[in-house]
Amino acid sequence: MPRTVPKRAGFTLIELLVVIAIIAILIGLLLPAVQKVREAAARMKCSNNLKQIGLALHNYHDTNGKLPLGNRGSSPSGGYGYNWRLFVLPYVEQDNLFRRFDTNQSSWSAAMAPCDGATIPAYRCPSSPLPDFSVPLAPSGTTYSNVQRVTYVGISGATSDAFTGSSYTESRQTDGANTTGCCTGGRMTAGGVLVPNFAVALTAVTDGTSNTMAVSEQGDYLTQSDGAKVDWGTGWHGWLIGTSQTGVPGGANFSSGDSRIFGLVTVRYQINQKTGWPVGGDCGGRGVCPNFGCNIPLNAAHAGGVNAVFCDGSVRFLADSTPLLTLAAMATRDDGLVIANP
Repeated sequence: MPRTVPKRAGFTLIELLVVIAIIAILIGLLLPAVQKVREAAARMKCSNNLKQIGLALHNYHDTNGKLPLGNRGSSPSGGYGYNWRLFVLPYVEQDNLFRRFDTNQSSWSAAMAPCDGATIPAYRCPSSPLPDFSVPLAPSGTTYSNVQRVTYVGISGATSDAFTGSSYTESRQTDGANTTGCCTGGRMTAGGVLVPNFAVALTAVTDGTSNTMAVSEQGDYLTQSDGAKVDWGTGWHGWLIGTSQTGVPGGANFSSGDSRIFGLVTVRYQINQKTGWPVGGDCGGRGVCPNFGCNIPLNAAHAGGVNAVFCDGSVRFLADSTPLLTLAAMATRDDGLVIANP
């Protein structure tokens, strides 16, 4: 009697295709959720970075009686000095790196070597799509191959036109020469808390430390009117450079020549105003250009806004819809305006 071979159970081709389709649908449903979780984690890390920077500013203030200079010119040589990010390194757990710098050098370029290859986690938002490292513009004959691209920028104030519709006019303002190319900067003021060549004490923040920004973000690409993406922001020359000026914006010793203030922003535009900028930039007129616009908007890859640390050390998420006047008031230490919570 012949043996009966048992029939093997298995999937038909149609059943297999149905299972694959179901798995693909589930993946499609889960992927956005996973991406949202990742972005939420990155945004939280970014917020923690700014919290650390806020604490560093307070610790610096406790040690020195004032906040650090926003940036510093190199008198008497007139070379570019340094900005606040260098001065607070010991307070963001980077004392060993700080000790490698010679802060008595006449220019930032002479002290750039310790930056090469160094990474400072607190100075970089993990959501940023910008390159982790960049080759900054450097003096002839010098190259720096791996300088970290940082994404946090100090707040030096807001322009007078950002206060349109209020009773306040910012008088501590210098307008760069009206040229499109390098190197005039835009409109810069000294109404904030990180100011060129001037150290601000927290007692001078008469609007209240909880109402006044200290540091926020420039961490995403901008888009020119021709559709090209550009990485204009606070990191083009590296994160160390200060200013060639030795005076304070609005003062007699602050000229409208090379008036760029690296590492800082003067608020003039809405948060995340990323599109429609002139091809090649407009340094002097609009203050938005690669080398270096002082009015490049606060921007980030976060959906809907940017993080900012205030002078009381609190970190808040500021929505794109924040009115420009409110943003200007938060960027200024002593305008006396009453603002609603953003």
